[in-house]
Amino acid sequence: MEEPRWLSPAELKAWMAFVAATTLLDGALDRQLQRDSGMPHAYYLILAMLSDAPDHTLRMSELASATQSSQSRLSHAVTRLERQGWVRRRPCPDDRRSTFATLTEDGLAALRAAAPGHVGTVRDNLFDALTPEQVGQLETICGAMLARLRRDPDATPIPGSCP
Repeated sequence: MEEPRWLSPAELKAWMAFVAATTLLDGALDRQLQRDSGMPHAYYLILAMLSDAPDHTLRMSELASATQSSQSRLSHAVTRLERQGWVRRRPCPDDRRSTFATLTEDGLAALRAAAPGHVGTVRDNLFDALTPEQVGQLETICGAMLARLRRDPDATPIPGSCP
């Protein structure tokens, strides 16, 4: 068995900073959305993915891929969003195994109401801490990570993300 390629001290320091920053950012985004809009970050992402889709509609399988959710977890979330009147499901006419999820007008209104606070939290906790040069570096770093992660045949593209 081959010896693992352990992280160098510099890599370990960068890794720990990355994990801490992304964990804290996820928590800050979720708390802000729950407090101000009564929705978890996962629901916001579902609404945002649907808002960017043609006719505000995606197959449930595409939506699961786009949000990096399991079919089961997504189904539970969409059920709750349906109860809110924010999403509507309907069967796919050409494939009885598929179901479409569509963002409703109320869902779009909820997303639009939540977006300013969400963007403010992203700006406050990420972009306001960076120089314009660092923003470019962040895009480059994330692009390299995405390219590597997408080599996995099981990886799914995230709509709106850079290739």
